[in-house]
Amino acid sequence: MTTFAQLTQEQKSAVEKARNRVIEAIGQNMDLYGMPHSTGHLYGLLFFSDHPMTLDDMKQEMEMSKTSMSTGVRTLVDMKMVHKVWEKGTRKDLYEAEQDWHQTFADYFGLKWRKAVEMNLSAIRRSVKELELLRGSSEDEQLAAVIAKDIAKMEQAEAYYGWLNQLIDAFESGDIFAYIPKHER
Repeated sequence: MTTFAQLTQEQKSAVEKARNRVIEAIGQNMDLYGMPHSTGHLYGLLFFSDHPMTLDDMKQEMEMSKTSMSTGVRTLVDMKMVHKVWEKGTRKDLYEAEQDWHQTFADYFGLKWRKAVEMNLSAIRRSVKELELLRGSSEDEQLAAVIAKDIAKMEQAEAYYGWLNQLIDAFESGDIFAYIPKHER
């Protein structure tokens, strides 16, 4: 199998130009999701790498500080976009990009959606308890009617979050791909 290192300088230049275009687009996409451009560039570097890389390798390639590299890699590992790998005879941590973008999407959005669901359900449940206490401590029928409407709306929202949890479960388990198959080449 031919590797990047075996290409001529002209071929390397053409391949790097194409790769850099994709890496820049990944960086811009990361920015859309609240992550730094550099984290996307780091993922792109690892995605196109023929072998796992150390932080020192990445630092040299990207000309960034080791601290920035470490923070970016930690973010990507937490998002399940990069994995730490073991290689016999190597004492430094090695990292490689998750190559399955379908799974990367499912993992990333599953984590984000799960966090949002938990935060919103917590707020809803707390608010419902407070409103029920308020309704129980008052005999005002107008207040009771407003509270009943609000609780009904919150119960509707809670049902939605139950559905969203099922969707997240389908993403995390991979069951979603039975309904919307991966397009692979």
